[in-house]
Amino acid sequence: MKEDWDFQKCVWVLTGEIEILKKISDAQRIVRQAVINKEWADFDEKTAEVNRLGEEFALLEEQRIRLFAALSDAVARDRDRDTEQPFYALITRLPAEESRELSLLYQELKMETMKMRSVNESLLAYIHEAKAMAEAYLEAVCPERGGKLYTRKGRRVSQDLKSMVFNNHF
Repeated sequence: MKEDWDFQKCVWVLTGEIEILKKISDAQRIVRQAVINKEWADFDEKTAEVNRLGEEFALLEEQRIRLFAALSDAVARDRDRDTEQPFYALITRLPAEESRELSLLYQELKMETMKMRSVNESLLAYIHEAKAMAEAYLEAVCPERGGKLYTRKGRRVSQDLKSMVFNNHF
């Protein structure tokens, strides 16, 4: 679907993306705390919220891509060129106030994206470290199992360590 360039709609889309990224970041902080505190009810609830917000963000992102393509087409028509230009080069062709506003919104969008990526990376690092520690603990406690996990009925199970309960009552 081809879309026409619309400054106000672009502002609305960028603002919406920024707001959603802030909500996702807040929810991810709660997910991180839930993982650290082992509060799995909060984890499931907030993970579902992050997924829902991610879907909303994806819809806005599609609109943003179409709007930027429309801006690129409009600039190419004005210049009689068919070359793709970076975002900041495109907005220089707009009136100064519009260019400034889009630039600020785009910078804020990029900053929120980087913050969210940082939170994600720290959570993943924590999870990987916890998993490595659990695997090392199992190896130290039960070296004879040879890196294998079994159910209480003796069937071999996956080593993904998603959910595990120890029966240390003898």
